[in-house]
Amino acid sequence: MRDRIDLAVAALMSVLARFRLHGKVAIISGAGRGIGAASALALAEAGADVAVLARTAEQIEAVAAEARAFGVRAIAIPTDANDAEATHAAVARVLAELGRLDIVVSVVGGSMPRPFMTTSDRDLRNGFENNVVNGLRLVREAVPHMMATGGGSVVMVSSAIGHNVGRGYVAYGSGKAALDQAVRLMAADLNPRIRVNAVAPGAILTEALQAVAANPEIKAAIEAATPLRRLGEPDDIAAAVLYLASDASSYVTGQILAVDGGVRTTNFELPIPDITTP
Repeated sequence: MRDRIDLAVAALMSVLARFRLHGKVAIISGAGRGIGAASALALAEAGADVAVLARTAEQIEAVAAEARAFGVRAIAIPTDANDAEATHAAVARVLAELGRLDIVVSVVGGSMPRPFMTTSDRDLRNGFENNVVNGLRLVREAVPHMMATGGGSVVMVSSAIGHNVGRGYVAYGSGKAALDQAVRLMAADLNPRIRVNAVAPGAILTEALQAVAANPEIKAAIEAATPLRRLGEPDDIAAAVLYLASDASSYVTGQILAVDGGVRTTNFELPIPDITTP
């Protein structure tokens, strides 16, 4: 019996070892708070040195300080994801200070919800720019350096609304759906050395949703519309990011991992009425 227990423990340790990231360097955009910050800390806890990017210096300095508590190197690089030159400079700084690049996690994106009939051409262009172009730019900058050390893993943060439906999300949902397909296409281009996957979060208690969930009735309605009957936490997404960034997912690429409580339609219906005849 003891031998069987020892074998089981050894097998478990072998599996857990695949989640470790010692000797790896990760760059995480949108890492000042919420999902990005939680993902950066998860990778640091697993042993990776991390470079945390966002526009607000104070936020990423605080995240980098938390990451260093795990005994890893961490640098904060104020970066506007909309700025191509700033993105190029951020990647160059990672190489200069941390010496290599193995993992890219892109958490940039977003678009304000609005009814379709008031969604302008500019809203649609911004939705694509924010949710697709900015993240792919970072990946493109990183790939040559990842290849120089043998390859690596790219994790994009998408959204459940990229494959679910609900009123008010045409710009945002279309952008995230495009991102999902871009993940599949990047994976095809970058095989076999670099894996590319995405996490598609559902309703997660980040700062934006916390403001809405502060209303007990709205929070209860969202939970009731979620099969797992709760809202997600940033750490739920960070755990999925760690899986896709690590060798635990070494046979996974071109996939969109839904972490959404089991929803098939939006669990946060916006109060947008039916359109009427003028």
